[in-house]
Amino acid sequence: MGNGDVSTDVSPQDGGHGQRVQAPPELPLDFEAFYLGHQEFFHDFAEIHLGGRRVAEDVVHHVFLEILGGWDELLQQGDLEQQALAVLHRGVTRRLDSDGRPPAFLINGPITQNLQAVRNQLEFNSSAGGLYEAILELPTRQFTAIVLRHLLGYPTKRIARYMGLDTRTVDYHGRKGKERLRIRLDLPAPAGKNNPRKGTAQ
Repeated sequence: MGNGDVSTDVSPQDGGHGQRVQAPPELPLDFEAFYLGHQEFFHDFAEIHLGGRRVAEDVVHHVFLEILGGWDELLQQGDLEQQALAVLHRGVTRRLDSDGRPPAFLINGPITQNLQAVRNQLEFNSSAGGLYEAILELPTRQFTAIVLRHLLGYPTKRIARYMGLDTRTVDYHGRKGKERLRIRLDLPAPAGKNNPRKGTAQ
């Protein structure tokens, strides 16, 4: 699947013997370019939620098929990256729901440590429970900025490319997401920020 071959295994009527009944259709060139530019990120995103590369590849395969099925309409809407991220998010959430389990980084040791690192990066104390659940409730752009930056460790320029935004807008959504999480988890603002107790003697 590394050469833009999204459609190799998609025929459900192969008689169970792994043979394609018909040749896969020609993929639009712009879709192939989108696939090649985003498939690594999609797999990383799915894997950190689902806990394994194989299940991530399966989910991402179906996500790209769903995107391909509505490709022309997505192009007309003008917010391709956002719409594609929404499809990916839905695909991952459906698999988690169907498996009846929480995201992998709530149960896997190394990823739990990663979530602790997120608390540190966001300047949240370690007792802040419900962090991932709160992340899930964020608006799409805030959710994506927080996950890509703090869970996957992507630099801002890379996030901006995947989200189809400029770097300042990515930073804005990251800040708003962080503020929303702080309010949702009922955490105080960090010392020195919006803190009227310093230098306000009357």
